[in-house]
Amino acid sequence: MSQLSVDHLLGIKYLKAEDIELIFETADHFKEVINRPIKKVPSLRDITIANLFFENSTRTKLSFELAEKRLSADVINFSASQSSVKKGETLVDTVNNILSMKVDMVVMRHPNPGAGVFLSRHIDASIINAGDGAHEHPTQALLDSYSIRERLGEVGGKKVVIVGDILHSRVALSNIFALKLLGAQVKVCGPKTLLPKYINSLGVEVETDLRKALEWCDVANMLRVQNERMDISYFPSTREYTQQFGVNKTLLDALDKEIVIMHPGPINRGVEITSDVADSKQAIILNQVENGVAIRMAVIYLLASKIKK
Repeated sequence: MSQLSVDHLLGIKYLKAEDIELIFETADHFKEVINRPIKKVPSLRDITIANLFFENSTRTKLSFELAEKRLSADVINFSASQSSVKKGETLVDTVNNILSMKVDMVVMRHPNPGAGVFLSRHIDASIINAGDGAHEHPTQALLDSYSIRERLGEVGGKKVVIVGDILHSRVALSNIFALKLLGAQVKVCGPKTLLPKYINSLGVEVETDLRKALEWCDVANMLRVQNERMDISYFPSTREYTQQFGVNKTLLDALDKEIVIMHPGPINRGVEITSDVADSKQAIILNQVENGVAIRMAVIYLLASKIKK
């Protein structure tokens, strides 16, 4: 298969396993490119991409921007906090104004779940969802699975536990979809108050004991507690959360095997993982960041090749 089965990247749930394999193979190629002295390819010289961020984001935005520039695309950055959205302009109007500048692709982060799907029905450009509320964050899940494949050889058959705030996490949902599609076994671990009611319907197991979860897994993906999405208190205190669900070096060294530690960032050091874990050789957190650029280059390149000029 040399083409994606979709015209937009709205969520992992719309992809097939073959789509993910194609994205990974393309990312392998781009990973070579970004490690060369000259890190640019002229692939998308005639493509214009608008980055629309209706929510603050540093890492994802920088990663997309870098990916776009490595592919030689023309880039427009739009930050909603300094825009007419504040004056009451609708999403469709905002985007149509940007599209009238002849934009081919829109990378969008939005606080409302389904914003990308809504947009894809109303405008004639390729949409990449860079995170919609607590719903999906497909490129993060792709780069996470790609990083597991890089470290362990493959994703199929591996045991992955996602630890922490599953309820508010778009990273968790997209990761569950991607890992299951690629044949991994998935468990989630966290306070009961931070596990969504529908979790069992996703085909994952719940483990409330962190030690048992770590003894079971090959990979632990440690999520940040998303305080900014919480309107009530979901656990007594940060200290108590860390005691029950934080990973430190003592805990890691006590396991009878070496597991891989991942984190989508930004890390709350000393909360979900301690600094000596984040900086240890078991952690692939910086690899995830590097792989994020290659994966986003692959997604943009593959979607751009479907745009009818």
